[in-house]
Amino acid sequence: MKLFDVYPLFDIEPVKGTGCYIFDQQGNRYLDFYGGHAVISIGHGHPHYVDMLSRQVNKLGFYSNSVINGLQKELAHKLGALSGCDQYELFLCNSGAEANENALKLASFKTGKTKVISFKKAFHGRTSAAVNITDNLRIQAPINQLFEKEFHELNQLESVRSSLSKRDVCAVIIEGIQGIGGIHLPDIAFLEQLSDLCKEYGAVFILDEIQSGFGRTGYFFSFQRSSIQPDIISMAKGMGNGFPIGGILINPAKFKAWPGMLGTTFGGNHLACSASIAVLDVLKAENLMSHAKETGDYLRAKLIQLEGIKEVRGIGLMIGIDLGFPIKELRKELLYSEKIFTGSSSDPNVLRLLPPLNISKLEIDVFLRAFKKVFSRHLSETKIIDYTD
Repeated sequence: MKLFDVYPLFDIEPVKGTGCYIFDQQGNRYLDFYGGHAVISIGHGHPHYVDMLSRQVNKLGFYSNSVINGLQKELAHKLGALSGCDQYELFLCNSGAEANENALKLASFKTGKTKVISFKKAFHGRTSAAVNITDNLRIQAPINQLFEKEFHELNQLESVRSSLSKRDVCAVIIEGIQGIGGIHLPDIAFLEQLSDLCKEYGAVFILDEIQSGFGRTGYFFSFQRSSIQPDIISMAKGMGNGFPIGGILINPAKFKAWPGMLGTTFGGNHLACSASIAVLDVLKAENLMSHAKETGDYLRAKLIQLEGIKEVRGIGLMIGIDLGFPIKELRKELLYSEKIFTGSSSDPNVLRLLPPLNISKLEIDVFLRAFKKVFSRHLSETKIIDYTD
């Protein structure tokens, strides 16, 4: 049997990871400045993480949500305490797309409506409802396009106000920081006014923190740089440091649970909870949120100083570098010649940096030396092409 060929692959097979490095079959070491799509939050092979999962799998790997699972309660307690969102209630699932599916389902239950407002360049997942509110028609099948949605410009409030005033909107969903879209931040004032408009017109306000949550920005959730309290917060990626887990935080003032309202077979299983508890333990013990802010500030300050870069965007360790020219070949050179993983985005000119939150300044300096060398050469080639043209 062959694999269904949907993933463009680099010719590298990682077989081991330690800290901020991964190793291939030939023993080559790569600096991980991408974290497998922002998934690796506390580094590869963290001893506490490995120990927690190893001990749990030796006891009980799985049983269904028809019985008590004390690990779910421990996870909810530690998540509430560290995030500052202890007034919310937790529903656990398996991925970010599934988290957003359940958020939209709750919103539709609450309002009795189906229309959703999203934003241009948004990415909320590839499954049924989530992909319909993702701004990429190419990955939407006809079966996904079964409810009305609108894509508005980020940070442009008046068009959203005009739509909400019709009172036919089920939910407004926005990423804490647009990741795949190229690292674009909603303005604080925009977030706060958007929250107010949702209250005024009876729409559910969903904050998608799947990529920007779990400490990546220096805040536990990136929306916490504002004063808002979303109705629902979706999360995944860094939540399990590689183990599949997702979830939504639900404002109990807006939603009341009833048996069967939501459900999942694997969501919140014993191993997934152990993985996420380990992540929370390490985030707290190693002060990784403040570390992410400090190292992110350091990295951005160094990048901004480089001549020829169009723009550096982001906060904490969620950074986008707009080079002003396509990054495809530069990214390949960083990977194959310099042995550094980086990320792309839907904007072909933007390089995404999403390293583990325990990246050191020394490792950042390694990246900066390699990036300067490769960027300078590609910038020179671009200028020669422009001059020739």
